[in-house]
Amino acid sequence: MRIVSGMRPTGKLHLGHYFGVIKNWINLQDNNECFFFVADWHALTNKYKDTSDLKENIYDLVIDWISCGIDPSKATIFVQSAVKQHAELTLLLGMITPKSWLELNPSYKDLKFNLFFQYVRDFLLGKGIKIEEDTIRQIVHDSFYHKKEIDFEYLKESLIKLSVDENLSNEIVFNLKEGDIGKDIDTYGFFGYPVLMASDILIYKAQAVPVGEDQLPHIEITREIARRFNNLYKPVFVEPKALLTEASKLLGTDGRKMSKSYGNTIALSDDEEQVNKKVLSMKTDTQRVKKSIPGRPEVCNVFSYHKFFTDQETVKQIDLKCRNAEIGCIECKKILAENLNKFLLPIREKRKELEKDRQLLDKIIREGNEKAKEVASKTMEEVKEAMGLMF
Repeated sequence: MRIVSGMRPTGKLHLGHYFGVIKNWINLQDNNECFFFVADWHALTNKYKDTSDLKENIYDLVIDWISCGIDPSKATIFVQSAVKQHAELTLLLGMITPKSWLELNPSYKDLKFNLFFQYVRDFLLGKGIKIEEDTIRQIVHDSFYHKKEIDFEYLKESLIKLSVDENLSNEIVFNLKEGDIGKDIDTYGFFGYPVLMASDILIYKAQAVPVGEDQLPHIEITREIARRFNNLYKPVFVEPKALLTEASKLLGTDGRKMSKSYGNTIALSDDEEQVNKKVLSMKTDTQRVKKSIPGRPEVCNVFSYHKFFTDQETVKQIDLKCRNAEIGCIECKKILAENLNKFLLPIREKRKELEKDRQLLDKIIREGNEKAKEVASKTMEEVKEAMGLMF
């Protein structure tokens, strides 16, 4: 089965990426024809103002993949922008894709919602106003989604009900309506990126794409575009199916979703000292303020990490000792840090090798680019023939 998947080069990968994406790729590469690409054009959809780190981020991404176990002899690793046929197909598919399909794409509105939420949260924090983050998220969500347009009046009234001064509430709403928040994604590139994503998949005639549940709408629009092209001209494209990947259950060090924007990640490239420091700062059972109080492992983020990195027998012992107040949180964290560093050690060692050998990386990427171009070129010949563009 031919499989295509990609990741944007936006910085070093973390444990959430490993358990949410890379581990699945490693399993898929053994029995499938896999194309894994660095989606550098996609990175420009909302990061176009500063591209100074883009080249190094591309190398970092490939280094992380290979260090974790993606094997260039089993999977094709390539850079999206090196295969110009992606852009050519995007242009042609854009001609037949109804604007209404793009307007229904949830990612555009979801990203804008997150930008608005982060602004409101940070504005209130800056003014020393303490409101639960989940409460702020809920009122911004309700103002965003319960009408076709953003209900700024509802947002203002909700803030006032939470005892936010009326003048401050008006300032928040004014800045959201008239300011630059979210304007960076009001571009043709971001609005039309589902067509680019469809091209990334269809140009290789992928039979399946590993995705999380939140990415299912993108696979559906890809299938719709393929179907429309095949009906308008002649059957060229395969309608890919989604290989649903379970989202990573590994939370950030603060108990929230692991995300670079929250500053709660453990990077695959973190050294031993960085890992130790992050693990010791992790949140535990808030009701257990001293060792003599019995703990509740089921609500402890540190214990949830043990399930990933500590052997089952030790996990059982930690569970029992915690409930009986026989082990303290610091000791528990030290055990975790040791096991987490053992897990990361081979990744770190492979990383060091690759970082010293840029020529090898260039060779892997160059060979992957050529293989991808070969497949993409054949598909584009079929596409142009079907559309009568054979000049």
